[in-house]
This record gives sequence, structure tokens and C-alpha cells, in this order.
Amino acid sequence: MLRSFRVLNHRSIRDEQELALTPVYGDEPAVPVAAVYGANASGKSNLFGALEFMASAVRDSFGRWSPDGGVPRQPFKLTPEAAEQPSGFVAEFIAEGVRHTYGFVVDDRVVREEWLHSYPEKRKRVVFEREAGGIKVGSTVGDLRGKLDVLKALVRPNALFLSVAAQSNVGQVLPVHRFLTEKLAFRSRGVRRQDLDRVARVLQSDERDRLVDLVRHADMGIVGVEVAPRSRAEALLRDALVREGGPALPISEELWFTHSGGSRALSFDEQAGGTRDWVLLIPAVLEALDEGRTLVLDEIDTNLHPLLTAQVIRLFQKPATNSRRAQLVLITHDATLLGTAMLGVEPGEEVLRRDQVWFVEKGVDGVSRLSALSAFRPRKGENTQRRYLFGSYDGVPELNEWQFADAAPSRRAS
Repeated sequence: MLRSFRVLNHRSIRDEQELALTPVYGDEPAVPVAAVYGANASGKSNLFGALEFMASAVRDSFGRWSPDGGVPRQPFKLTPEAAEQPSGFVAEFIAEGVRHTYGFVVDDRVVREEWLHSYPEKRKRVVFEREAGGIKVGSTVGDLRGKLDVLKALVRPNALFLSVAAQSNVGQVLPVHRFLTEKLAFRSRGVRRQDLDRVARVLQSDERDRLVDLVRHADMGIVGVEVAPRSRAEALLRDALVREGGPALPISEELWFTHSGGSRALSFDEQAGGTRDWVLLIPAVLEALDEGRTLVLDEIDTNLHPLLTAQVIRLFQKPATNSRRAQLVLITHDATLLGTAMLGVEPGEEVLRRDQVWFVEKGVDGVSRLSALSAFRPRKGENTQRRYLFGSYDGVPELNEWQFADAAPSRRAS
């Protein structure tokens, strides 16, 4: 479970900001859901991008980054001074029952600092610390100490030590590496070929009924989903190769939907935007719940009805459907999720708790700042949706009706 994430100097996030997922009103190790709100271009998607960059750096810095390519970071660029300053990323999380804190500081060329601290039995243990003077390993990490000289020789200035140690199968760092590269999952808007392929794989697996049922239950008029080869000739060629003892080569496939009252199936491209987004989202949600992942979604609910988004949130909120402590971090504009009157199953039920809501505000200096709803000390039962939209909290655009009215009319001579 992700407990907190801190970022410094990434795109519009110039100053250090922290998304804390530790509960204010409960005793669980981390909240199961967090929603981040903000105006258009406020920088809330940059928070998503910062966490995604951290995960990709752990996964790719040793194997994929060019030795001479520096660090592909994206600092704040509105002032020359900030663009030259380092960027930092720190995550605190629970992996395989142990709390860890991992972070690194980079500039355009090299990794300046890197550290991993673990807390078995609630006591801090230094796994490794890296600074300009070199890499130091904690006294209790025997496997890592024995391989330190070899690992030092493999670590490039622009590669993370964690990436190198994990590739070398050092046992003490593997849970941390697995969490950052496998337990963090990201979904943003748009349709990618791999997303369609993932849906096709689910439809051809034992999990098919779960996906089809969730599509049906969404009240979109769909009664069936099938997967079929995109090209009949391609399928025939594959079958012929298999009969001759050759490999079963992958072929491109297409999704087909049967609608109630319809006489023919319609393709994925013929579905409404909300239907497409829902179908692509389901595998990510099911995998997160099944494997205890932290699923980070960037505005994928734009085409979804608020009632449907609320149902997704409830899957993560309720222990009955989230026994593996999966998490959902949702970057959204949907203010109705802050209310209780329309979306609650029971009267007064909150879809989002007060300690599960965050706001991103961009100042006149172009700098994004993060604040928690709980910091505003809202009263229990307060209409947070209304107060948010009326600007009592951060994260809403400042709009002037008269400015719009003056700007909209055509200035061409009639």
C-alpha cells in the first residue's frame, strides 16, 4: 500500500508537495481511495506523471536509459533558476508486510542522491544510502554488503542503485522493486492497442464472466461481448502454421458488442465514449483488486456517469470487495463525488471520506500546490460539493461571466 508520495521540481510542481494517504479519521495503514481535484491546467496530472516517472525510473534506468543520455526528467521551466535545480521523488509504502521509504534526487545528468530505509518490526533499518561520496550499505544487510563491490561497478551515474541491485537479484531490495514496478498501475485517457489486447485476454480467460457481468451491470444496453480475429485470412494462416507444427503466432483481434434489441454486433469503435472507457477500465480495476495494487487513474472518468464512478470507488472502499487492500488514486473533475445526497447507497453516505480528498491549485507564478480537504477542517455533514464549487477550498478555476460575454461575440464587421 502506498502511504505517501513526495515530489520536488517536476513540471509545474516547483516546490516539494506531499500526497499523504495515511488516514486522519481511521486506523488503517493507508486510505483505500484518494481523489485529487483541480482546475484545468492546475497541475493535477503532473502529480500522476511524477509518480509514473518514479516507477519508470526504477524499472528502466539500468536497462533502458542510454549511458550517455543523462536523466529524462522534466523540471519546472518557467524560471531559469528552477530548471537548474534537482528534482526529487520519495515514496513511503508497505510491501510484503514491511514499511519502506525509498527516494532519489536527480538532475539532468546524474543521480545525486538515493536511499532505501526499511522498518521491520517498526524499527528503522538503513538498506543503502547513496550520495556524491559513494554508496553505503546498512550493517544488517548481509547479502547486499557481499555484492556491493560488484554492484558499484555496474551502477552508471544516471542509473538507480535500486534498479541495479534488483537486476542482480539482491533479496533485500526485491519487495521494494516489485512494489514500484508491479504494484503501481497507471491508466490515463485514450485508447491504446495494448489496452484492447488486455481486454481480449480477459475475455479469453477464466475471468471472462466478471468482465462481461460488469459491462452488463453498467446499464449501457450491452448484453454480450465477444472477441474475434480482425482478419479472417490472418486467423487461417495462424491455424495452418499450428497444424504444421509451427508456433501459435499472435494475431490482431477485435471486440464486438451485442446490444439489447439489436440484430447485429457492433465493433469497439462504434461504441459510445463512455462504453469504451468503461470496458478498458474494468481489467485494470479487477487486476488491482485481485493483486492488491495501487491503481492511479488520470481523468479516465470524464465519459463515465458519476453513479458508475461511485460504484468503482465503493469496490475499493469496502473490505468485502477489497480483501487484498488495493488502492485507487483518482485524478478527477467530478465534484458530485464530494456530495452525499445523490450518490450514496444509504441516506447521508459519503462516497469519499474527508481525509480522501485533495486539491491542486496553480498560482499566478505557475506553481502547483497540493492541499488536503481535511486541512480545511470541514464539519461532519458539511456540503463539501457545494463549498468546493463555490471556492471555499482550492482547486476551482476563477471564472468571470462578464469576461466570457465580452470575448465571445464576433468582432468582424457585419
